[in-house]
Amino acid sequence: MTAVAEVNVYSAGQLSRRSSWFILLGGLVVSFVAFLLLMLAESTSGEPAEFNIVGAVLVGVLLYGVVLYVTSRLVEGRRPAMNRLVTTLVTLAFVIALLPLISLVFTVVVNGSARFDWAFLTETMRNVLGQGGGAAHALVGTLIVTLAATLISVPIGLLTSIYLVEYGRGRLAQAITFFVDVMTGIPSIVAGLFAFSLFAMLFGPGTRMGFAGAIALSVLMIPVVVRSSEEMLRLVPNELREAAYALGVPKWLAILKVVLPTSIAGIMTGITLAIARVIGETAPLLVAAGFTHNMNWNAFSDFMQTLPVFVYNSYVAQGTDAQAYLDRAWAGALTLILIVMLLNVIARLIARYFAPKNGR
Repeated sequence: MTAVAEVNVYSAGQLSRRSSWFILLGGLVVSFVAFLLLMLAESTSGEPAEFNIVGAVLVGVLLYGVVLYVTSRLVEGRRPAMNRLVTTLVTLAFVIALLPLISLVFTVVVNGSARFDWAFLTETMRNVLGQGGGAAHALVGTLIVTLAATLISVPIGLLTSIYLVEYGRGRLAQAITFFVDVMTGIPSIVAGLFAFSLFAMLFGPGTRMGFAGAIALSVLMIPVVVRSSEEMLRLVPNELREAAYALGVPKWLAILKVVLPTSIAGIMTGITLAIARVIGETAPLLVAAGFTHNMNWNAFSDFMQTLPVFVYNSYVAQGTDAQAYLDRAWAGALTLILIVMLLNVIARLIARYFAPKNGR
């Protein structure tokens, strides 16, 4: 038997599939080491320098592009090298778009990990001055206010989208679409002032409570739910509706049994993303719900603290030990980011679980 000679990809004039990843990894390692040495050189005994994560990633990707082009030009030739260069430029544009997010997450994790512990998640700020305390009251307030806003927004938004897709014709549907578009661009502070004014007229001046904050958030959530649900409902093929009508199924029952189950994955994903969009709002909650250092489980009584307001208040109202307040603010911001990331993961899982299966 004749032995089959092992093919050398370099002598064949083609880079292996893993070459790009190895070059990218090498470029990032060299860049990170260089920026780490630069940080150590700039550090002083009194104040250490900060690591520039944005610069390290950007320089690493640039090194990757240059080395990959040169290597491809030597091994594969001019045309494949030019193809890889253009692909690298597109990737570089994507990385530049991600740099603010990378910088934000890195900064919040570095600064917020110092106080992100069990005490921060289980203790309140009642009778706390300086070190200690936590954001348990703000976590509870955020969950209560967001849950109330969801219970208000989802039925209204979903029923509105069903009307626009299945029943809406003429000027009324056009007017609803127009006002939904207007509500999409409303500043969040305007929603807070609306809720504050409404409750001031109903219960007296200066009334602030968690339910008022929920009303403010629902004003911001409703147009998002309407738009996302409307798009999902329009994606349902008309053949499914017509087949149901041909069997004598009433329209409302066809919507309930055919249209909604078919589009439930996209609707649930849109609702989850709408929750993630409003859970970090600060201005409307500061105006409508106020802030407090005490635990409040009743959304219809007294002020209610939320995580965004907790972060804001910790930053602007620093006590004698300013670093303790800043650490709590960073830990609160880290908690908010983790909640939003969790909601996005849940949205992906919901979309996968409820997606229509073949053969059903």
